[in-house]
Amino acid sequence: MVKILLAEDEEVLRMLVMDTLEDEGYEIDEAQDGLEAYRLIEKNEYDLVIVDHMMPGMTGLEVIEKVRKLPGRQHTKVMMLTAKSQQSDRDCANEIGVDYFISKPFSPLELVKIIGGIVN
Repeated sequence: MVKILLAEDEEVLRMLVMDTLEDEGYEIDEAQDGLEAYRLIEKNEYDLVIVDHMMPGMTGLEVIEKVRKLPGRQHTKVMMLTAKSQQSDRDCANEIGVDYFISKPFSPLELVKIIGGIVN
């Protein structure tokens, strides 16, 4: 089974994405902030990590920067969900190792399609 971590501080959006992905048969862990996301990544292996850019505790960029330094986690696939969609934001995300960049708002069905292409 494909295992995904979803780190999103907006509860309504987190629940929407979780429900959508669970309906597709994915196993989902959730984090409400960057620190919780990092702790989960330290303890578990994920096929995909989905992080929000702006979260309390630690930003999505900070989480990914630290994850890329963890033994065995350098090649974990990472998707960033963000309202920050300027090219400079994308460039910064790409530099630290974000594989996929999705701008908010987004369609949950489109997200499912993109994730299917990543993990299958």
